[in-house]
Amino acid sequence: MTHEDHRASTPRGRARREQFVRIGLDLLAEGGWAAITARAVADRAGTRPGLLHHYFNGLPGLHVAVAQRATEMIVDPVVDALLAAPDTPAAVAALHDLVPHMAAGERNLRLAAELLVRALRDPRMAAERRDWSRAVRDRISGRLAQLRPDWPAERRAGTATLCTALLDGLLLQLVLDPGLPTGPALDAAAALVAKP
Repeated sequence: MTHEDHRASTPRGRARREQFVRIGLDLLAEGGWAAITARAVADRAGTRPGLLHHYFNGLPGLHVAVAQRATEMIVDPVVDALLAAPDTPAAVAALHDLVPHMAAGERNLRLAAELLVRALRDPRMAAERRDWSRAVRDRISGRLAQLRPDWPAERRAGTATLCTALLDGLLLQLVLDPGLPTGPALDAAAALVAKP
């Protein structure tokens, strides 16, 4: 481990990295991906642009970290609540509570839109989003194995794909139409999952 690597793993280094990600999120919400430049981040952090290379291996690495954090903020709470639910009715209730808020507020709406657009245009970001989607599908499928051990593996995998697609699709619909009532779609999906 070099001196530079060690410095990035210290509490101060982790705090600096976190600061850069927060600044990146702010810039993304304010002006899209083009607003996240090394100079803009460094100016807000009161440091030099070269530190981005140290902490993120350059600006593309910061972009990935910002996208990951935005996903953690917007979608992961919904997935976590879904997986924590003890049964299907509780899962549906959690989704009814949380899904309408994924893109609620101007900040989340902008972040969600930027995430979707960037995944379509940037192969590295698309790969990150793909890996996240695979991990979510695996988590949902694993939870279904606990709740529905009688289901064949293919049905659990298919249901996990449907749940992930539902979240992605509803997020897109909420970006396009923030007032969209999501309850009917969630109820329809729950009816499909509840069938024996």
